[in-house]
Amino acid sequence: MPTQIADVGADALRQAKSNLDSDYIPSEDEPFMNERQQEYFRGLLLAWKKSILSEAESTLAHLQDGPLREPDLADRASSETDWAIELRTRDRQRKLIAKIDAAIRRIDEGEYGYCAVTGEPISLARLQARPIATMTLEAQERHERNERISRED
Repeated sequence: MPTQIADVGADALRQAKSNLDSDYIPSEDEPFMNERQQEYFRGLLLAWKKSILSEAESTLAHLQDGPLREPDLADRASSETDWAIELRTRDRQRKLIAKIDAAIRRIDEGEYGYCAVTGEPISLARLQARPIATMTLEAQERHERNERISRED
């Protein structure tokens, strides 16, 4: 199950990509963040959010159907652990939905696809892999290095 927690949203993103209506894929050969690219990423983000919400609804239904108390202590501990993992996963997905909403706002404001630190365009490959990215790969790596250094102090 820990793999499941690490992949929060990854399956939903894959599903969202497969559910997009268009065969269009943004290309480096066209102007960066033109209207078509913006609409593509908006559709991807909305489909991703819908997929996450659908997953959450099915989990909630499953948790409500299952018994809260098992007669056997080992079964009860196992059920409670599974439930705690699911709730933690849902909390991470809730945070992911907030990031998706923020990305959609950035599209509306014309800021989507540009690094929050440098102002440079974020590569289309990075946006395809992580549509909620707010920094270029280089800026993200620098940020993570600085976090590691400050934690070690």
